[in-house]
Amino acid sequence: MIPIESQKYFVKKLLSWNKDDNTREMPWKGEKDPYKIWLSEIILQQTRVAQGLDYYHRFIAAFPTIHHLAKAPEVKVFKLWEGLGYYTRCKNLIATAKYISEKLNGKFPDQYEEILSLKGIGPYTAAAIGSFAFKLPYAVVDGNVYRVLARYFGIFTPTDSLAGKQLFGKLANDLLNKKQPGAYNQALMDFGAVVCKPQLPLCDSCALSEHCKAFLKGTVQQLPVKEKTITKKTRWLYYLRVDFEGETYVRKRGSSDIWENLYEFVLIESAGPIVITDLTPFKKLLGKTKCTVTHISPQYKQLLTHQIIHGQFVRIAVKEPLVLKGYKKINRKALGKLPFPKFISNYLTDKNVPLNLL
Repeated sequence: MIPIESQKYFVKKLLSWNKDDNTREMPWKGEKDPYKIWLSEIILQQTRVAQGLDYYHRFIAAFPTIHHLAKAPEVKVFKLWEGLGYYTRCKNLIATAKYISEKLNGKFPDQYEEILSLKGIGPYTAAAIGSFAFKLPYAVVDGNVYRVLARYFGIFTPTDSLAGKQLFGKLANDLLNKKQPGAYNQALMDFGAVVCKPQLPLCDSCALSEHCKAFLKGTVQQLPVKEKTITKKTRWLYYLRVDFEGETYVRKRGSSDIWENLYEFVLIESAGPIVITDLTPFKKLLGKTKCTVTHISPQYKQLLTHQIIHGQFVRIAVKEPLVLKGYKKINRKALGKLPFPKFISNYLTDKNVPLNLL
């Protein structure tokens, strides 16, 4: 049980720091338009602010209102999202924009439970939108919040356990300044981002260090505690880029795997690494089709949250069309308009790869 006086001191010092010393600037800070707040929060899920900034500006420029986003071709939205990863966010973004535009006449819900019911919005995002746009008294609880609260109050309960989520959720809402929930939530997130950082926190100049239990007991680097570790699966993806009379074969990926709704070339997935020197691995697909290998790429690698992707690209020219189930031919010049996974876009934009027409 954390004493009330300790809680009040924490809130007072945090808000004082926010007023006098918080110099963190972001384009959506102080924003009251729920559409822009929602967009920024969805972009920043699983994404660093430094990476998300340009995406936010591009989305606002392309889709200034939720109606613009709802009416945009999905391929255009996914193309703009390309490189951000976690593409389910983009799928949910489109679905929610259409719902609000078509069913709610473009008016964003202003009640917490209604916001929470929207696709792609969980308790954290609902609390952020609710407190920033509508001054609703709900506390945000994200990685920054876990870290600040765990260190300041000396809490060793794992943040990813059920008990931890309940404990930190209750504490965050107990601490929330109900009169200015948006300012308090933003202050707490900013403090975790610029002062109470995961690595090299600024403890010597920290406004809260005088009463911070982790600082006083020398346990800053031990907190917060997590009990689960991520096991990564390794996959080998080998792509055949087939050129025929100015066109290339591609397909749209389905919903049962990573990179949903993005495009890819002709794929063979292997149980292990393959040494590619010719078209032997692709013989079953190509049959007796006459073709010429024009380039074999170096190996590429991409790290996802739960997977490690390895693979290569083989570019060939064929003299007659292939019959490939699920694939279609598109003009090579149109490739730049399609959204691809980062693994493929890295290949398409690699300056060391010859014959790159994009």
